[in-house]
Amino acid sequence: MTQPFQFTLEATDGMARAGRLATPHGVLETPVFAPVGTAATVKAVTPAQLAELGATLVLSNTYHLYLRPGDELVKEMGGLHQFMQWPNPMLTDSGGFQVFSLGDTRTIDDDGVTFKSHIDGSTHRFTPERSIQIQENLGADIIMAFDECPPPYEREYMEVSLARTHAWLARCVAAQTRADQALFGIVQGGVFPDLRAQSAEHVAGLNLPGNAIGGLSVGEKKEEMNAMLEVVTPILPADKPRYLMGVGTVPDLLNGVARGVDIFDCVLPTRMGRNHAALLRNGGRLNLKNAPFARDEQPIDAACECYTCQTFTRAYLRHLIVAGEMLSATLLSIHNLHTLVQLAKDMRVAILAGQFEAFCRSVVPDWS
Repeated sequence: MTQPFQFTLEATDGMARAGRLATPHGVLETPVFAPVGTAATVKAVTPAQLAELGATLVLSNTYHLYLRPGDELVKEMGGLHQFMQWPNPMLTDSGGFQVFSLGDTRTIDDDGVTFKSHIDGSTHRFTPERSIQIQENLGADIIMAFDECPPPYEREYMEVSLARTHAWLARCVAAQTRADQALFGIVQGGVFPDLRAQSAEHVAGLNLPGNAIGGLSVGEKKEEMNAMLEVVTPILPADKPRYLMGVGTVPDLLNGVARGVDIFDCVLPTRMGRNHAALLRNGGRLNLKNAPFARDEQPIDAACECYTCQTFTRAYLRHLIVAGEMLSATLLSIHNLHTLVQLAKDMRVAILAGQFEAFCRSVVPDWS
């Protein structure tokens, strides 16, 4: 079968890149921010609302969908796109981060991970082969290799973990059977430049359709994350998309794109929406539960073109929050997602125009 994934690099401005990634469910224009739909739903937002706010790529979670409703059921229902009625590109993570975050309820060995469900305490096992099988049943366009995401500062353990992650990557490649899914390898290595470089060289050498950078935004300083990106991205192939996993603040997107990253995802915008917070274009936030907003007739952001800002006042949003109305989470999530989705689109325009750095300064003056 012919490989359906083609990445075209359209322009660069410094290390910032504008590209196009063809997938079986449409073309992704990069840079791109992907809302997270953990359990085959972006919390509080419908697929139609996602499309309206400009989203083109959605992420779902292998661990959660394996446990509930089950990957075999999703396959029976026609795969994730059909099951959740999202016709555009999708990405699934491998379940590795969730499994390794379970702490004392999981056991790691060189073959895989045994863990207990957070739902009912039942015991399960993920191996690289099992993760790929689950993701093939789910049917996303982009799937991720099963890796280990250890604490970023423990070098001795990191060296052992990195060897295991690289061995698991080879097993993921061998296990893949679907040519209509792009398997991305994942670079690990914590905050150690030599380990990051070693991992990037190993992953790049496999010539996969795309490459991801994991194990960042997990407790390290922002300066350390940026330094690791500066080590990794020059090693990764320029003709393949680069995905920074789990990162989603305004400064992080600006700094990631400035260092050669193409794809981002994060639960932050919807989590903020469920907790009364509005994300501002300049990276700031508003807690709309606060009393001063009770008679505020402004939208969240007068320059924002999202449905929420074009329709409702801060006073109304505060009313919904204080009254405990579910609509508050939807309207704030729409705004927060639009802010990051549109930021990625605007960065793309700036790169194509050769004005990326000036654009970043206009958004966040002290962005770098």
